[in-house]
Amino acid sequence: MSSESLNKTFAPADNIIETLQAAVGRLYDFLMVLACLLLLIIVGSITLDVLLRNLAIQGLPRGFPASNDISEYALYFCTLLAAPWLLRAGQHIRVDIVLRAVPARLAWSCEWLSDVMALTGCVVVAWIGVVMAYRSYASGAIQIKSIVIPEWWVMAPLPVAFALLAVEFAFRMWRLAHSQRGPRSDAVSTA
Repeated sequence: MSSESLNKTFAPADNIIETLQAAVGRLYDFLMVLACLLLLIIVGSITLDVLLRNLAIQGLPRGFPASNDISEYALYFCTLLAAPWLLRAGQHIRVDIVLRAVPARLAWSCEWLSDVMALTGCVVVAWIGVVMAYRSYASGAIQIKSIVIPEWWVMAPLPVAFALLAVEFAFRMWRLAHSQRGPRSDAVSTA
């Protein structure tokens, strides 16, 4: 079989993967917008807290006690929402100085090893997150702070975010398989 006929054989599958990557990319964009909105909520709640603590306004409380809880939850959710987009964009933490110094084939193999380990880790954390969220839901546990919520509400986004990270690592591996043998140049901030 010639390479041209092999390319034709795999072309429909490649188109499906590329279409799927584009669709998931739009989901990542939406999640990043939500993360940005949560940052705005953090800024707003802290500003409101400082304002109410320093201005005695008749009929309003001194301070906004829920500000700390809102900031804690929003920062956590913001991290989970932004992580897949950051990974896709290459804005995650990546130290690739060694990959640039070793032979191209070895660097390419290291990229594979890194992606396989990251994919495995994300799947494990996603599974543990599902188990923990279910157990929290089943036990009826609640978090009591200035805001009282069921504990599983906080745990449920974790497995979703790590599942999306696993999906992105699978896409990265697909792109790596279709790239030149060398260190990755896609989805890295210095590329």
